Amino acid sequence: MFLGTVVYAVINSVILIMMCIGFNLTFGISGVSNFAYGALYILAAFVTWIFLFLVGLPYFLSATLSILFTALVGAAMYRLVLMRVRGQVLSEVIATFGIGLAILELFRYLGFVGIEYSLPVFIDESFMIGGVYVDMQRILIVLFAIVLVLLLWLFIHHTSVGLAFRGIAQDERTALTFGMDSDWIATLSVSMGAGLAAIAATVIVPLGTISVSQGYDVLLNALAVSIIGGLGSTGGVIVASLVIGFAQRFTDTYIGSHWTMIVSLVAILLVLVIKPSGLYGKQKELEERI
Repeated sequence: MFLGTVVYAVINSVILIMMCIGFNLTFGISGVSNFAYGALYILAAFVTWIFLFLVGLPYFLSATLSILFTALVGAAMYRLVLMRVRGQVLSEVIATFGIGLAILELFRYLGFVGIEYSLPVFIDESFMIGGVYVDMQRILIVLFAIVLVLLLWLFIHHTSVGLAFRGIAQDERTALTFGMDSDWIATLSVSMGAGLAAIAATVIVPLGTISVSQGYDVLLNALAVSIIGGLGSTGGVIVASLVIGFAQRFTDTYIGSHWTMIVSLVAILLVLVIKPSGLYGKQKELEERI
């Protein structure tokens, strides 16, 4: 049982990395806390389902179109709403949370509720890893996550747009003097974060069913990982995902499944009390701000 718990804890941690990296990237670059993130995740899953089963498109094409559509929704959300309230943190939170709530409740109103809404797995096989059966979908998620993190690192460090992202994130005023358009960079960051949420949805959702309530769980996990790791820190996301991923799986195995979400909430409270900036956060501590 212990070895199986460790294997699935690693997989759960990787799922959290994929699920949360888009939220963290958007905040790290633009400073926008996108509380519609969970809704965008569910939007991508439902749009993929619609293209696949109602329109009849191939799986890969359905997923690709869904990712592009979700990224466009993220860009439109910034240009039409967030750009007008950028810098007003409370207004950003209220606006994005309201948009996310509207998206999720729209799907509930349209009747997208039930176990029939699910996406097929990519490969329906299982393999033995250390005496534990692991399905191919979870193995693919781990491979996807490794490739995704590597590609993101290369993009941020070796492309002109990525370097602009870093410039805006490190010192926006100085970046503006070099002719960088902060609103355009912020639009790209919110759009890219939405696209990353969509990518995560297309590979993670086949493990279960698509449900409106899952959007709130995704948002809570994204907040937990980002707060614990440090808002804007990619390394912090990876470390925090490992901490929460292992804590959730061991709690599920040895205490009870209904306690797993409480683990995330307790972790958030502990970090906010002990180190408010997070494990790798760059935000100033309370005593530094006073």
